[in-house]
Amino acid sequence: MERLSAQIGAVVIGRNEGERLRACLQSLKDKLNVVYYVDSGSTDQSVDMAKALGVEVIELDMSVPFTAARARNIGANAIVDAYPNLAYVQFVDGDCEVASNWLESAFGFMETNTATAACCGRRRERYPENSFYNWLCDVEWNTPVGKAKACGGDALIRLSAFNEVGGYRNDLIAGEEPEMCVRLRNAGYKIYRIDSEMTLHDANIMHFSQWWKRAVRGGFAFAQGASIHGKAPEKHKVKERNRVMFWAGLLPTLILLSSILFHPIFAVLTLLYPLSITKVYLNKKGKLEKAFRYSLFMMIGKFAEFKGALKFYFEYFAGKQSKLIEYK
Repeated sequence: MERLSAQIGAVVIGRNEGERLRACLQSLKDKLNVVYYVDSGSTDQSVDMAKALGVEVIELDMSVPFTAARARNIGANAIVDAYPNLAYVQFVDGDCEVASNWLESAFGFMETNTATAACCGRRRERYPENSFYNWLCDVEWNTPVGKAKACGGDALIRLSAFNEVGGYRNDLIAGEEPEMCVRLRNAGYKIYRIDSEMTLHDANIMHFSQWWKRAVRGGFAFAQGASIHGKAPEKHKVKERNRVMFWAGLLPTLILLSSILFHPIFAVLTLLYPLSITKVYLNKKGKLEKAFRYSLFMMIGKFAEFKGALKFYFEYFAGKQSKLIEYK
């Protein structure tokens, strides 16, 4: 406990998280002395609650466009200024509760593997049974154990490495964690997903419209990530972006134009969609209990992601400032 507190500070970001924020902060306060909460314009009692728990609170200037990246950077910089001897920062989203043994596991791994800049563990959905969309998130969080390309919003980061690459990019409205991890890996560091419970996340996605908006944000992140680090050898998010552009953009256009300009027989190409869904289903059958529905939504999601990619390119070439895509 004393060793953890001497080496790790935590940065929590959030807005209007209510009791989820209380659980998050308490799970950190049980282990650490240095916990900062960065609030992005809450209208509930989040700020007062955090202060009552003895947490340092930073209220963001909301006249500047909000991004999670900017919130995390401000929190990390405040910790470095106040506690220059800390070696690590634990980033946590305010809708997550940290598992009881996570900090010990992550700290031990980072101390042993000094070339590692960031490590994450198993993020789980708190209520996967409440909706199919929550369940999809829980599946998404179950990333492979071992050396990884990136961590998500919850991760233990080595501060020296974080400072070396300049932290997150303040202007990214999505995909800021994988983008920073690209720079960390290019600087010679490693990223790991370790075999340890990390956080309980409460997505609270109860409606299709929420899930759709979240997928739109994902497509935006694919396109923006590819625009930043898409060149070889990294080719960051290029495969994901190209897959979206093919299934939701190129193929439908090809089918429509070919059917109109040449012959209606080209409509048979629409069979590629059920074939792809079936392929994913057969791959996941026996591994996921809702394999077919999962496969179907992976295809539906590509159309939402296509919308997000188009949004990025439109704003990029128009020189517009991108605004946060919120689903809650």
